[in-house]
Amino acid sequence: MNNNREIIALLRERIPSFECVPGCHDCCGPVTTSSEEMSRLPVKTDAEHEAALNEFDCVHLGPNGCTVYEERPLICRLFGTTPRMPCPNGCRPKEMIDLKTERQIHHYIRNTRQVLV
Repeated sequence: MNNNREIIALLRERIPSFECVPGCHDCCGPVTTSSEEMSRLPVKTDAEHEAALNEFDCVHLGPNGCTVYEERPLICRLFGTTPRMPCPNGCRPKEMIDLKTERQIHHYIRNTRQVLV
């Protein structure tokens, strides 16, 4: 595995999923993500970014939740799957993410150029 696209795909497969509380967006604040992940998201204007930041929201948060759910960044997918990033509503997968995968995700985040979503 030598390119970020392959690394992201592998890590995404290893992150457990779970159901959120309908209408909740507690984890949808501004986050940073890799340039590779950002390239998959729709481009937003500076005004849209500023408006979202003023509300401490993600620029991709819409009235019905995440508008880029299928392409959401690794950090968003990790939220609620580890005791270190718990969901405030107690939602979680049946089995939490394994420690090795969590470490690999944090390693990827630390070692790639991060940009504000």
